[in-house]
Amino acid sequence: MKCLASLALALAVARATPVKRSDPQGIDVSDYQTNVDWTTVVDNGIQFAYIKATEGTSYISPTFSSQYIGATDAGLIRGSYHFAHPDESSGATQATYFLDNGGGWSADGITLPGALDIEYNPDGAECYGLTAAEMVSWVQDFSDTYEAATGRYPVIYTTTDWWTTCTGDSPDFATNNPLWIADYASTLGALPAGWGFTSFWQYADSGPNPGDADLWNGDYANLQMFALGS
Repeated sequence: MKCLASLALALAVARATPVKRSDPQGIDVSDYQTNVDWTTVVDNGIQFAYIKATEGTSYISPTFSSQYIGATDAGLIRGSYHFAHPDESSGATQATYFLDNGGGWSADGITLPGALDIEYNPDGAECYGLTAAEMVSWVQDFSDTYEAATGRYPVIYTTTDWWTTCTGDSPDFATNNPLWIADYASTLGALPAGWGFTSFWQYADSGPNPGDADLWNGDYANLQMFALGS
């Protein structure tokens, strides 16, 4: 991968048309984006996608299957993500639910490891009622369960602010878990403790393509190797 400084080049701010980059561009989508035209997405230069599969232990995205198949048929490297609800059940329980409903990984060169979306609580307390130590244990439980089933550690999607507030800025995951940081700005800000670089950068929540705008920190060959697990 290239050094993190390469990501500090100018990009469009959130809700603006992103500047074309040599870094592989991606999107992430959920049930909020229906009827994605994947052919147009590819024509626009997108090379990878993350697609929401599950949330908590009672929600499967109704658009996941069609979006995942559409991205695959369009030739994208793609993966799935799980929106965490640490207040509802254990990390292991939610990892298993994710794995059972589209969150798996295989070394086929086109499947990204599953991602754990852990961030601001949309329905209540910011940290889901957990202490920092309890949150770290919850994330570790999810991560270990996913790794035991697939051989890959999940990508962690978060913001630096949430991670600092709700895990006490734990550095425990930087060794094994690739980071996908959400930071809507023209330059990348500080990262959570331990991580020296981010693998993915969600730099805008809109643009010419459906969903959020992302960058991979490297070239396309690096992205293919990452998908393969090498």
